Amino acid sequence: MRQAYHEELDAISDGLVEMANLVGSAIGLATTALLDGDLQLAESVISADGTVDDLQRDLENRAVSVLARQQPVATDLRIVVTSLRMSADLERSGDLARHVAELVRMRYPQRAVPRDLRRTVLEMGQLAQRLMAQAAEVILTQDVKAALQLEQDDDRMDELHRMVFQHLMDERWSHGVETAVDVTLVGRYYERFADHAVSVARRVVYLVTGEHADDLPTDPPPTT
Repeated sequence: MRQAYHEELDAISDGLVEMANLVGSAIGLATTALLDGDLQLAESVISADGTVDDLQRDLENRAVSVLARQQPVATDLRIVVTSLRMSADLERSGDLARHVAELVRMRYPQRAVPRDLRRTVLEMGQLAQRLMAQAAEVILTQDVKAALQLEQDDDRMDELHRMVFQHLMDERWSHGVETAVDVTLVGRYYERFADHAVSVARRVVYLVTGEHADDLPTDPPPTT
């Protein structure tokens, strides 16, 4: 009986890792579609978002079943509740990847991102995918140090987001209002995607330590 219980908890964790890997792949593919104007690839990202939604529903059902049948306490309860919150972050991440792909569909055969911003947007897409891959690894390993590092790595995304706005506000901007709106949305999608990856990592910190990341000591205690 106890073994089956822990297998259920492991299945919830495995589902989270699978979701993180799927949405990480989705943002990478959506970025390629966005920069290449690849409508077929964009449509595949849009269609695949349903798989992420299905995984979230399955994970929620598993979690509710554990709560109803096993009545977990202490650490096990924290695992179930935190997993539900992480699944919501990951599902929203999938939606953001889909939004990027939908922008490709909306502007096809034109491209939403002008040439002078392609390098910045490419870096944002690559960073978003890398941060989510780190989040997946953190879920798997429950490595608190790696989880906290992910938040620091997100600082680069904030820098890139500011760069996009600086570019838009430059008096030399010549691409019109519609493109400015598209680029603003794209920047926001990537920035929010990265925020969700950070949120997942912070929830792992709480899951492992029972404390929120902001409440942990800045410096580790000296070893004796």
